Amino acid sequence: MLYHLDGKVSELEPALAVLDCGGIGFALNVTSNTVAGLHLGERAKLYVSESIGETNYDLFGFLDKSERRFFEMLISVSGIGPKAAMSILSCNTPEGLALAIISGNEKALTVAPGIGKKIAQRVILELKDKVSKEMKSDAAVMPSFTAVAAQGGDSAVNDALAGLAVLGYSSAEIAPVLKKLETRDMSAEQIIKAVLKQMVK
Repeated sequence: MLYHLDGKVSELEPALAVLDCGGIGFALNVTSNTVAGLHLGERAKLYVSESIGETNYDLFGFLDKSERRFFEMLISVSGIGPKAAMSILSCNTPEGLALAIISGNEKALTVAPGIGKKIAQRVILELKDKVSKEMKSDAAVMPSFTAVAAQGGDSAVNDALAGLAVLGYSSAEIAPVLKKLETRDMSAEQIIKAVLKQMVK
């Protein structure tokens, strides 16, 4: 099983990137978000998800783990294949998609080509449940979430907390960073981006 590939970008198209790793070219299906972060002739590291069927072996590459995480969550939804998942991710950042699922925003999903209202509703329904289970499993540190949310004074902080949980961060990681931010006039997506920026410093 491939986890990531690290090599030089030898070819780059709107939905395809070829990484040259030790003389072997790996063709990876990529989202528009990942393409925007790649440069022809430069070295790149892509996190990989594999799709293996009777007649196909496809690789999907992502610049960060959160995008790959969402890809794998999306293809777990009934009726969503790799192509539809890549379409959704090409029209949404991981942060924006997290908020769309938490808030039940169907329009954020239906802007993707080939994604209708019924599929969008199914994605929200099935993934919202997974997010809820992830948050419950982190119950030991939920008081930190509650304290920070109360400090924020509006629903944007609560939405941001839920979105960050979808991205795989625990409240123990998030709470100390949130306490340093002035979140009163920030949207949920702005809060998520600010927290992620602080975490990678």
